[in-house]
Amino acid sequence: MSRLFESTTINGMNIKNRFVRSATHEAMADLDGRVNDQLLACMAQLALGEAGLIITGHAHVTMEGQAGPRQMGIYSDVMIESLKQVASVVHEHGSLVAVQLAHAGKNGIGKDEYSPMGPSDVIVDSVKKASAMTVNEIERTVSAFGDAAERAVKSGFDAVQIHAAHGYLLSQFLSGYYNLRDDVYGGTLENRAKFLVQVYEEIRQRVGKSFPVLVKINSEDFLEGGITVNETIKVCHMLEDRGIDAIEMSGGTFESGKLIPSRAGTSKSEEREAYYRKAAEEFKKNIKIPLILVGGFLSFNIAEEVVTSGFTDYVALSRPLIREPDLVKRWAAGDRKKASCISCNKCFSTLAMEEALHCAIEKKESLKKEKGANHDSK
Repeated sequence: MSRLFESTTINGMNIKNRFVRSATHEAMADLDGRVNDQLLACMAQLALGEAGLIITGHAHVTMEGQAGPRQMGIYSDVMIESLKQVASVVHEHGSLVAVQLAHAGKNGIGKDEYSPMGPSDVIVDSVKKASAMTVNEIERTVSAFGDAAERAVKSGFDAVQIHAAHGYLLSQFLSGYYNLRDDVYGGTLENRAKFLVQVYEEIRQRVGKSFPVLVKINSEDFLEGGITVNETIKVCHMLEDRGIDAIEMSGGTFESGKLIPSRAGTSKSEEREAYYRKAAEEFKKNIKIPLILVGGFLSFNIAEEVVTSGFTDYVALSRPLIREPDLVKRWAAGDRKKASCISCNKCFSTLAMEEALHCAIEKKESLKKEKGANHDSK
């Protein structure tokens, strides 16, 4: 049996295989962030596809932290009843589920009276797009992450994941590219990591030692002055020392050019897959807690190689599961053909049009087949 299908444990959470569904914005919630039937169907499909651990799309912990329309929310106790349905439907179909706790920071959509904010002012063409957070606002946001984690426990989730990657709020504070502060939250790496550390400690205090707490972090930002692999490993040490249970490693931001988190063209050759492999190797030399590695995986043999070679403990998939939610099940059944995803990123263009997340290529092919079938029946 391939090591990818071994059962493993993270802080008491028994995961049936080494495949993780990496968080992706589904744009399927109601306008207020509550879960609806469309999002539940998506979660059920992923669970039926046999991903061992499903991490939900980023759930905003405050209203000003909302990143996009129809984003799942976890910012109020009002959300708990709908969130319970997510945990229930995933468990019903045999998988585990973690909710990703997130704040968009300067990239917030600025809905209603909720203005975007981040580590530093963002001014474009003399217009302030985001404001530097005050210490009081930072403290309130730390508390909001803790509140959200408590809601996750009450809702029946198996774990929480702190989103500190991809240029969202906590990632912005970690990065010297975004963080220009000169107070205790800026300057040195220890200061820039302070917000993330406080968020983790607040969550741990709220949920206890036996509840799994994960974090998603950039290997590097691929921006001048942004966080580097060496700095990331130091931040991971800080979290490891404080008891974090596992770390998912990604990389890049929306401003990183061709090195954005979801790179186009991965499918053109296996050499383009696992594009944070070197960073993962450095991580495993220095950090003992489990690593979840995301980044361009499409081929079963590449996923198997990085696990058997000790580069990572888990393989995380995002875009491949948009097109093929049952990919892991297919591989487990012995069909080891490469994922159908062609890493074209057209799935994200559907979000730009404020549609629910889907594979644009798959939809186009389905419509073509449907049109052909209708023509044949005439």
